[in-house]
Amino acid sequence: MKKLFIILFLGGYIVSSAQSKQDKVAYFASGCFWCVEAVFESVKGVDEAVSGYAGGHTKNPTYRSIGTGRTGHAETVAVYYNPKVVSFETLVYVFFGSQDPTTVNGQHPDYGTQYRSIAFYTNNKEKEIIEKVKNELNKKVYDGKIATEVTKLDRFYKAEDYHQNYERLHPENPYVQNVSIPRLNRFKRKFPNLLKKGH
Repeated sequence: MKKLFIILFLGGYIVSSAQSKQDKVAYFASGCFWCVEAVFESVKGVDEAVSGYAGGHTKNPTYRSIGTGRTGHAETVAVYYNPKVVSFETLVYVFFGSQDPTTVNGQHPDYGTQYRSIAFYTNNKEKEIIEKVKNELNKKVYDGKIATEVTKLDRFYKAEDYHQNYERLHPENPYVQNVSIPRLNRFKRKFPNLLKKGH
């Protein structure tokens, strides 16, 4: 697959002490948020990635409630990044390059609407970028099969504390060993120049 990937998102300024005042935030959904969080936290210029829920119609979703598939929410990661170090465009490459965007409602081995691929946006410029890149990739790389949704962000709900930094804190977990770490390693092999020192 060509390194032609791309997509997405969001402006917004930070709140947490883990980020700097100049940070912006982008929101991505592409399968299990443990995996997505780990991928983005390995990228230079990303100060923090926070697991949560977005894209649905219910208020205050929980891990248990979205698991029913009836909330409309997907596991989503808020990526806080320094635009002076890593560009929005680069994060778009990271988003597409770390998943299979042609999979409908999931990323192997997780399936269901809560695992679908979504590119969120908060303004028209971001939406235009997403749609332009999606159309380009559909023509040149994916033969019209991209399933990624392009959705305006309504609200992001932070996930329960035990989900945060899960891969890093639970390397012994079977899912982490068999799914998360291999996915992260595939991304690292594809984009070694984007990695933080020591990753």
